[in-house]
Amino acid sequence: MAIERRTVQVMSIACAVSVANIYYCQPLLSSIAQSLGIPGDRVAFLPMYTQAGTALGMLSFVPLGDMFPRRMLIVTMCVATVFATMLMALAPTLAVVAVAGFLTGLATIVPHLVLPFAAKLAPDRERGRVVGKVLGGLLAGILLARVVSGYVSDALGWRAMYWIAAALMLCLAAVLRYTLPYDEPDGHLHYAELLRSLARLVATQPLLREAALIGGMLFGAFSSFWATLIFRLGTPPYHFGARAAGLFGIVGLAGALIAPAAGRLTDKRGPKFTVTLAILTTIASWIVFFAAGRWLAGLIAGVVLLDLGVQAGHVANQTRIYALIPEARSRLNTVYMVAYFLGGALGSALGAWGWAHWGWTGVCVAGAAQGALALIVGLRNR
Repeated sequence: MAIERRTVQVMSIACAVSVANIYYCQPLLSSIAQSLGIPGDRVAFLPMYTQAGTALGMLSFVPLGDMFPRRMLIVTMCVATVFATMLMALAPTLAVVAVAGFLTGLATIVPHLVLPFAAKLAPDRERGRVVGKVLGGLLAGILLARVVSGYVSDALGWRAMYWIAAALMLCLAAVLRYTLPYDEPDGHLHYAELLRSLARLVATQPLLREAALIGGMLFGAFSSFWATLIFRLGTPPYHFGARAAGLFGIVGLAGALIAPAAGRLTDKRGPKFTVTLAILTTIASWIVFFAAGRWLAGLIAGVVLLDLGVQAGHVANQTRIYALIPEARSRLNTVYMVAYFLGGALGSALGAWGWAHWGWTGVCVAGAAQGALALIVGLRNR
């Protein structure tokens, strides 16, 4: 079954709309704290809860893509996300906000059902390009989520953003039900066997372990920045609010634009070359943040480098793991993405901790250290 151009476009849009739910909260942290009457540092860990929920959701639900038709699973998780975002919109206390954030992450696994679906439908010679295009939609959703939530929060309040998110996910569920092709699962395992097979994949696939570790560290470095940007922009010399923090998402769109190019580079030069280049670019972004983060131009340059590096590494990593065992793509993606979002949760926590203790310098050290660990893993396994 070949993949149609329209199907790739729909998948890209689905990734953008659904993944945005995880990232709406980042420019809203100060607004949430003010609304609930609590200090900002108490709400700084909300991105960690959301990303931890996503990691658990992928471990629990994404393997089902090798058991059931993916279209059915995708639509079901869209509807589950509707209820999670509604709970966030209604949350009266920080504890409920944290639970709602965790549940939103738990349900927001649609992109990680869509990506192996796209890889399955794509011909071998075009898999890097197709995965790159769908991942471009995912990164666009991550970055534009911040732009949209910043503006909506300023105009209507932070709760309105989650009511809008619930409506978007309900519409997405209806669209995907009638546009995605039906597919038969590749495997015939029971759920318990699927979960046990995840451990076997980790034990027997060294390339998967390498990609998962590198991906987790790169996304951790990415999350350290975005989880603390709103606090950096609220201090001298900036004194900016949620709208300005969200506008940085537009700057980061360079990463989304590079996704198809990263896919083509991976097809041409091999994923290892692209991954190494991506790690070095990510480390360079943190050097720029540390050296020039007191100036707006320095922050902008660092954001461009950071998003380019993380996105290129993600495209190359997913391209190479999807080629390992075609009938187990959902499970391979599960292992990779669980590590990816655990790395993101760790990076968010490290960024918040670094900010609380040493300010922007602490954040830069946390981000650069994660990039350095990714480089060590990559060089060790060369």
